[in-house]
Amino acid sequence: MPKRLGRLTMICSIYCLFIPHFLFAQVSSDEIQEHLRNRVEAAGIPPKITVGEELIYSSAVLPIFYERRAYWPAWSSEKGPLPQAYVLISAIKKADQEGLTPQDYHCVKIETLINEVRENLLNKRPLNLNRLVDIDILLTDAFLIYASHLLAGRIDPETIDPEWRADRREADLAEILQKALESSEIKIALFRLLPPQPGYARLKETLAQYRSIVAHGGWNLIPDGSKMEKGQQGDRVKLLRERLIAEGELKDTPYEESDVYDGALEQAVRRFQKRCGLDVDGIVGSATQTALNVSAEERVRQIEVNLERWRWLPQELGKRYILINIANFELDVVEDNKPVLTMRAIVGRSYRRTPVFSDMMTYLVLNPCWYVPKKIAVQDIVPLARKDVEYFAKQNIKIFKGTGANAAQIDPRTIEWVTITDKNFVYTFRQEPGRLNALGRIKFMFPNKYNVYIHDTPAKELFAKAERGFSSGCIRIEKPVELAEYVLRSDPQWTKERILAAIGKGVEQTVRLKTTIPVHLLYWTAWVDEDGAVQFRSDIYERDKLLDEALREKPPKP
Repeated sequence: MPKRLGRLTMICSIYCLFIPHFLFAQVSSDEIQEHLRNRVEAAGIPPKITVGEELIYSSAVLPIFYERRAYWPAWSSEKGPLPQAYVLISAIKKADQEGLTPQDYHCVKIETLINEVRENLLNKRPLNLNRLVDIDILLTDAFLIYASHLLAGRIDPETIDPEWRADRREADLAEILQKALESSEIKIALFRLLPPQPGYARLKETLAQYRSIVAHGGWNLIPDGSKMEKGQQGDRVKLLRERLIAEGELKDTPYEESDVYDGALEQAVRRFQKRCGLDVDGIVGSATQTALNVSAEERVRQIEVNLERWRWLPQELGKRYILINIANFELDVVEDNKPVLTMRAIVGRSYRRTPVFSDMMTYLVLNPCWYVPKKIAVQDIVPLARKDVEYFAKQNIKIFKGTGANAAQIDPRTIEWVTITDKNFVYTFRQEPGRLNALGRIKFMFPNKYNVYIHDTPAKELFAKAERGFSSGCIRIEKPVELAEYVLRSDPQWTKERILAAIGKGVEQTVRLKTTIPVHLLYWTAWVDEDGAVQFRSDIYERDKLLDEALREKPPKP
């Protein structure tokens, strides 16, 4: 027996030489550091790092972060995960409050691994070196990706819409993470990456409100039928009342079960119509019923989509700036985050969409000539010339062969318009200043690659329409003289009287702005106004649909 026991002891001693050390003793931070370095360096160039089936999306920034700290672990030590690990987990689990998805940031995998480590600690079992390194890499990736989404959005808009040029914010996220760890301010660091404009915070609060509505069952649909207006009675009126109460449009009424279309209900319908950019008449026609039947779930998604668009904006829009919300058909001049001048606008048709971008207004032109873009000339004007060659004289349009100062003016009657196509079009059409000019009496220039600008229009009657998508891409405005007076206010010689006098001369004149002003062309279909009312608009260009589909996909590969 003693001989067998001795042999068994010798075998065990030899066998133990091949058992990993961490199964018998706690790992050290130095070991974690070395293992972490090996894992990151082994990823290659370009790096491809994985943790099980979890792909590391910040593979370009993550190696830089660890290299700067000499691969010292960020979230764990020989005693297991550090307190800041749990702070980060708590933060990313609330990503849905920003309209983002916590599962995009390894939430499930991280919690699974941490629970495994905690169980080992509770049962006084040795920690697994690989697990600690996995946790460290996943947490670092979670911070970097979540931070990048807060800073610049989850989606690059230009990958889904060529007519959207975003001026997104940039930052050294590796440095931000390092400083956050040093100061134990993970949550504060993430909070500072949120869009700073008040509009984002207001819309975020509204997201919580509409999610609460969804959680309580949303609201009912209004069945098809004839229009409803004050004085009517019936089951559809009762459903209308219930629908508006569910969204909070109709409050504190003792007549919740009433089927009478009374004055209070009419006022609630008017408020709803105003919030949805509809004709405000207090009558539930087809357009109002369509808006009422957008579900609470769809409104939540609409809010989430527009929160993403806030994250595409620059850090500062400007102390004062011009904002055109394409989907709202409106121009606002904003100072210190408050509108000081508002006017109706006309934007591009669905097949000639107004692009989204930001630029600087540098000059305006009084009594502008209109050099007709080739696309409009070929597609719109040439067909009219085939029917009536006098169209040019009637519209005060001159024709030149070629372009530039040396282009010769020609008589439109000498051209066989029936033969003119996009391929052989070699002309310049120029509409002279005057009451018929498509640009009206003023155009405002913020030079850009889209050749889009703001201008007056002779078609004033179109501003009475609720939906105003009638242009070829540029923005027509309701109050051009008021806008001119505003942008020239830093130049004392350009009073309103002088602007009107210059216009009266009918001569084209360029006026440079002494102080340039940012112009932001945006596309918001959901926002919260200064009075706290949530506004919804139709997705006239189906840009919400594209973004919604992109947000539902898994994060793009690194």
